[in-house]
Amino acid sequence: MNEPSAAERYLQDFHQRTAGSTTAAFGGLPATTDGTTYASSYHLLASLIPAHRGALTVVDLACGDGPLLALLSARADADLKLVGVDMSQGELDAARAKLPGHVSLLKERAQALSLETGSVDYVLSHMALMLMDDIDRVFSEIHRVLRPGGTLAFIVGRAFLSGPVKQVYLDVLRPVVHEEGAHVRFGDLRMQSEAGWRSLLAQAFCDVGCQDVDVSWHPTPEEFWESLSTTYDVDRLSPKGRGMLRERLLPALAAVQDDDGRIRTGWSQRLITARAA
Repeated sequence: MNEPSAAERYLQDFHQRTAGSTTAAFGGLPATTDGTTYASSYHLLASLIPAHRGALTVVDLACGDGPLLALLSARADADLKLVGVDMSQGELDAARAKLPGHVSLLKERAQALSLETGSVDYVLSHMALMLMDDIDRVFSEIHRVLRPGGTLAFIVGRAFLSGPVKQVYLDVLRPVVHEEGAHVRFGDLRMQSEAGWRSLLAQAFCDVGCQDVDVSWHPTPEEFWESLSTTYDVDRLSPKGRGMLRERLLPALAAVQDDDGRIRTGWSQRLITARAA
């Protein structure tokens, strides 16, 4: 598949209009795995890159507006070569505006990378691989560009929202989405489980590891709506549909608010690591 699919064209349009939305959603929320809490899931990924270990090339696949690259470039490690890849020009423009000039940015699809074979030590990705079409081809390209024994590490979604607010939100969302026929699906069904991810990686990668990551979020109802209103399902609604959703959702959230008026929820993620065989 050489041309963007319908889902990819939608994603390109969405991120042109809302560059930085993924960073806004996750960049300020603490992420915990194996008893250790990081400032965010971006910080967790960045922690996997060793400091001052000689020349290393790190690729951030679907880099968005560059939060992970910014964390790595802040180390001021002259031996660290950083490359960001994204298919959204809007995200790349936002990344270019805040990243130092030595960080390379490429407008490319993950299924067709221009990087040289065996030229990369680490490929990282944050909340993107589970959205991609032709994931077998994506992993083939990642394996091609990695050096033998090179590392792939990525974070993907594990479950949408945590706590009782999830059901409240879905009970309000589903009738509106059904009425408008606006639901959008991304990716391969195999990417919905740990077993599926392991099967996808089995042919070309070894030492596959999976860790649960829990992201804490305690928004007010308005903050909850503002963040969720930029998700793909809500974005696909008409202005009338979004207005209807907001009108129904805010009163429904009263049932799950704490005494301080906030909602205890979060995001369930999965950190997957592997080495190129």
